[in-house]
Amino acid sequence: MSNLKVWFDKGMSSHQYISSMEVNKENLLKVYNEFSVPAQDMKNLQGLQSKGMKAIILSADWCGDAMVNVPIFLRLANEALIETRFLVRDDNLELMDQFLTNGTARSIPIIIFLDENDELIGRWGPRAEIIQKEVDVLKKDVPAKDSPDYDAAFKAFIKEMVQQFINNREWWTIIKDDLIQSLSSLDKK
Repeated sequence: MSNLKVWFDKGMSSHQYISSMEVNKENLLKVYNEFSVPAQDMKNLQGLQSKGMKAIILSADWCGDAMVNVPIFLRLANEALIETRFLVRDDNLELMDQFLTNGTARSIPIIIFLDENDELIGRWGPRAEIIQKEVDVLKKDVPAKDSPDYDAAFKAFIKEMVQQFINNREWWTIIKDDLIQSLSSLDKK
């Protein structure tokens, strides 16, 4: 594992990352501005404030999953005082390839958690497991890539998925709960 402090130091702040966005900025900000951390979750997050935790977020502007997961995580990170840095996936493949999904996919976002000594203590991403199941249901009618109907069906699936990501508050709660569960498990390490 390469030195994660070097990667963290190389990363952009959340403000720099969001300012640089060109594709999903409006939708990411919609989720960020409309999502709030429920009072019952504040205590758990405030319990993490003295831990000195940091997070490297591998992301990309075009990614729909990042569009919904990143703003929810940023709200949680603000409450837990987790310092965050962003790295664009395709510009940082050496790091990305150390955190592949299922050992093969460069799926994002990936949140890499560091302790106060800049040591790896965990990771999260690219999706909450329950959201993956929901996305699989939405995608079930998309035909194989070699089908003449694939392009139209895939575009319709993406459009529906984006609408769910930016409007389905139940999905936001599932994502929030999954992230808090991950953060709580890190606190016990």
